[in-house]
Amino acid sequence: MNRTIKISVFKLLLFLGLLSGPAPLMAQQKTTIDGVAAVVGNRIILKTEIESHLDNLVRQGQMDNTQEDKCKVFEDLLFEKLLVHQAEIDSVVVSDEEVDANIERRIQMIVQQIGSVQKLEEFYKKTIIEIKEEMSEVIKDQMTAEKMQRKITEKIEVTPTEIVEYFHSIPPDSLPVVNAEVEISQIVIYPIIRKEAKLEAIEKLKRIKERIQRGTSFSSMAVLYSEDPGSARNGGEYKGIKRGQFVKEFEAVAFVLRKGEISDPFETEYGFHIVQLLARRGEELDLRHILIKPKIDDEDLESANRKLDSIRTLIVEGVITFEDAAERFSMDEDTRFNRGLLINPYTLEPTWEIGNLERDIFTVVQNLKPGEISGPVFFRKPDGKEGFRIIRLNKKTEAHKINLQDDYNRIKQLALMDKQNKAIRSWIDKKLQSTYVRINHNYYNCNFTSNWIKKLASNE
Repeated sequence: MNRTIKISVFKLLLFLGLLSGPAPLMAQQKTTIDGVAAVVGNRIILKTEIESHLDNLVRQGQMDNTQEDKCKVFEDLLFEKLLVHQAEIDSVVVSDEEVDANIERRIQMIVQQIGSVQKLEEFYKKTIIEIKEEMSEVIKDQMTAEKMQRKITEKIEVTPTEIVEYFHSIPPDSLPVVNAEVEISQIVIYPIIRKEAKLEAIEKLKRIKERIQRGTSFSSMAVLYSEDPGSARNGGEYKGIKRGQFVKEFEAVAFVLRKGEISDPFETEYGFHIVQLLARRGEELDLRHILIKPKIDDEDLESANRKLDSIRTLIVEGVITFEDAAERFSMDEDTRFNRGLLINPYTLEPTWEIGNLERDIFTVVQNLKPGEISGPVFFRKPDGKEGFRIIRLNKKTEAHKINLQDDYNRIKQLALMDKQNKAIRSWIDKKLQSTYVRINHNYYNCNFTSNWIKKLASNE
């Protein structure tokens, strides 16, 4: 119901390995149809697993399907299997609960973009339960490998001297270019929903519930009336719901229903709902719901606009700081408790490449100078919620070659990554001395970065 990150459906499907057929989801099955490309410890790599991973990257434009690319994917998988094998030896464990939660997040990202669970099932020609089951082993291996890799690098740090030395080791003509970046803050005001509008939404849901109880299909009513874009076209249905996926008010109602029971109307931040429980499997639910949003009229919007303009005037006249005003008045929970500062969800830093900003924010920011505050700007969230915000451009840096004065923290991260990569390569070389590795040369002839082939010679 709530979408905060914009990712194309196509790339999300690639991310889950759903566009390349069942091979990546079932890569661990020891099938006689496919050939074994390599064995690392007690883990195998199938030829189709390599080709499916490569195909995904080619579709995303990250690789060109060259022999070099194929070998890079092959070595990445060799490394993953080595990590998973060593994790078993070192008792590095990822719980089933962690895997399930990871899968749920991935599935929900697609469902919110593609429109419904039904469309996902139709695309993959499997039920959502089957898709999750097939993903489980692959995702668990990925998460285990990541956890093992963190264990290898978690204690690695870089000193100021190492940071400077790393920077000076980069040839001047190879210094990366940092794109133009901005740091911005916002104050958001949403219109206050009138009591009459709330009562109207509740009464509408009561009438819908009565029609369902008299025999009308819940699914049909959801298609006709629900204002949840993530489920309306699917008859309001959500499958495999676990605690923590939806807002607490929704779960407080859904998890106490009996099978077939329909709730009374209740409120969340998205509007008013009724929910019907379809099935329960322990703490996992299948359900349908209908969302009705209280209507906001032009007067409500104009009132929010005037309130925000008054707040801006207080800031400009020095009566209150932008930070204090954000903390006191802003209705956006993500930035209010950060005193208005917008954090980039991809980097967890306050800086944004200008090209990565939402279009409406970009339009405002490009006309501001550092320190300036925009007038109230209307916006609409992906879930349809409308409001106004003022934006302050805190600072802006133009595109430039990376340098120690302006980009010390960025260089620090690059130096840390370089040191971690060296530690990982050293770890691989060490573990290959005691781990069984066999490469099938009938498929690929690769020059690997690490000594996988040398290990083969000693095994044979």
